[in-house]
Amino acid sequence: MQLDNLQAQQQFHIRQRVRFMVNQYEVHSVAPDGSEGGLLAFAQQKRLAFKEQVTIYTDDSKQQPLLGFKARQRLDLGATYDVTDHAGNPIGLFRKDFAQSLLRSTWHVEQAGLPNVTGQERSMPVALLRRFIDSLSWLPYHFDFVAGGQPVFSVVKKWGLRDRYVVEIQNPQIDRRLVIAMAVALDALQGR
Repeated sequence: MQLDNLQAQQQFHIRQRVRFMVNQYEVHSVAPDGSEGGLLAFAQQKRLAFKEQVTIYTDDSKQQPLLGFKARQRLDLGATYDVTDHAGNPIGLFRKDFAQSLLRSTWHVEQAGLPNVTGQERSMPVALLRRFIDSLSWLPYHFDFVAGGQPVFSVVKKWGLRDRYVVEIQNPQIDRRLVIAMAVALDALQGR
């Protein structure tokens, strides 16, 4: 996929594949009728890694990297993750706000040239249920990412046996690769 075509996307569907030793995610465009469109990217994360790292490829052949994100430190509860393009050039970063995340998960996203973006679970009751009643940790959640009170993008986890997400982008300047990285991270890293 050409970067200009990716940047023109206003919505993505993300679906997790169920695998034994790795987390895998398919990022799809959205067809005009709202159904899942063509594959835009494919992400893979090794489980039980000491230093979190996810590579996102152009497709599931894993021949051509599109971007990646990697933790700056090992086992840091408020870790910062650098997002880079296929050549290792910085795109932006995101980090979990550990203190605010005790009750409702909160993330900060940074991209050069844009104000800082803060994403938080929309529903405090759902956030509390997911944290304090283990059997309800599967509940769907909604994250709204805003900058200066203006919506930038949102990630909505859908009901289902497999993790599925709808990502909607409201700010045309945000790099879609950074949005994809953050959306995948919400599933891959949220329980940490």
